Amino acid sequence: MATRTQSRSSNRSGNRSGRSSSSNRSAFSWGDNAGPLLAAGLAGAAIGIAANYGRKFVTQAVSGISGDWDEVLATEHDMTLAVFDKMLATDSSQTWKRSMLLMQLTHMLDKHAHEEEMVVYPALRDADQAVEADQLNGEHGYIKTFLYDLSQMGPDASNWLEKVREFRTLVAEHARMEEEEVFPAFKRSLDEEQNANITALVNKEGFWQA
Repeated sequence: MATRTQSRSSNRSGNRSGRSSSSNRSAFSWGDNAGPLLAAGLAGAAIGIAANYGRKFVTQAVSGISGDWDEVLATEHDMTLAVFDKMLATDSSQTWKRSMLLMQLTHMLDKHAHEEEMVVYPALRDADQAVEADQLNGEHGYIKTFLYDLSQMGPDASNWLEKVREFRTLVAEHARMEEEEVFPAFKRSLDEEQNANITALVNKEGFWQA
């Protein structure tokens, strides 16, 4: 009897021990495969981050290799006007293409405006060219209004091309004023170090917005 009692006692003790061991494992436990799963997740995240940085580098490099800050911005002007021309070459049956081009245009103009508003226009104000900086900055507001109007009217609107053409005229004149009037005069006032600093800042802001 003692032997059977001891055996049952031993079994109950063993069961309690097993239950205690399993109950100590959290319901949120990763289990035995946590290591490989976590490693795979981290590797995937690292690849994603690397790919995103690579995309940013390539995007900014397209304009960044142009040279100084004014040449970078001029290259972006040309790239933007080229997208406008693609939009103007569409017809009302190409709604998907129009939507994709508008999305591309919006991203390009947002990135370009950010570079100018965060770096170039403040530098213009510091150089006693606040009037020019404020005028150019104000035109950015009209550019954003055109983007909003196009997004609201839809790519199949009967006056879509007319709106795009009017929009392109505004951007082209804005770019001409910067490239031919404001930026050359401002650049002549800069020494080599100041010019290099503005170039570096424009490329930095462009990279993060790419």
